Amino acid sequence: MNEVALSSAASLSGASGRYASAIFDLAKSSGSLDTVASEFDGLRAVLDDSPDLAGVIASPAYSREQQGAVMAQVGERMGASDLTRKFIGLMAQKGRLALLPDAMKGFAGLVAAERNEQTAEVVSAKPLSDAQREALRHNLATAFQKDVKIDAQVDPSLLGGLIVRIGSKMVDASLRSKLERLERAMKAN
Repeated sequence: MNEVALSSAASLSGASGRYASAIFDLAKSSGSLDTVASEFDGLRAVLDDSPDLAGVIASPAYSREQQGAVMAQVGERMGASDLTRKFIGLMAQKGRLALLPDAMKGFAGLVAAERNEQTAEVVSAKPLSDAQREALRHNLATAFQKDVKIDAQVDPSLLGGLIVRIGSKMVDASLRSKLERLERAMKAN
């Protein structure tokens, strides 16, 4: 593991961090890092698109067996690798599926550090076009001297503009925040 990945591993905490580190080490040693990363991206999208599924893995109302069976079906439908299926099955068996989203996020951080990548969380009022995403990715890559991956989300309450979080830095160039600053300035005068 390179120095950056090592510092990222050290910053992982709790059970979700231990699961993220374990799957990272297994995937790396088996040459499956790209496969597992891709499958976790797909699973994250499925969980984002299905509040019911996200509720099943987070709710203690479902038994470990029920959660495991549901996730086994999801893994099968996704065509997930044995490593990914066994990892998720182990989390279900241990009653830790509620930690899966955080473990996947930690895993993504370790993969990014291994590849010298940085993920930028971008929130916009409307979906970004492919050209906008690429221009933003290029500008951030130039500024941070790393390969940048865009994790885009939409929040119509922003009205316009963007909020970009990359590492510990955040730039809020949303219309909503500009209007709030203007309102505070007017009240102060």
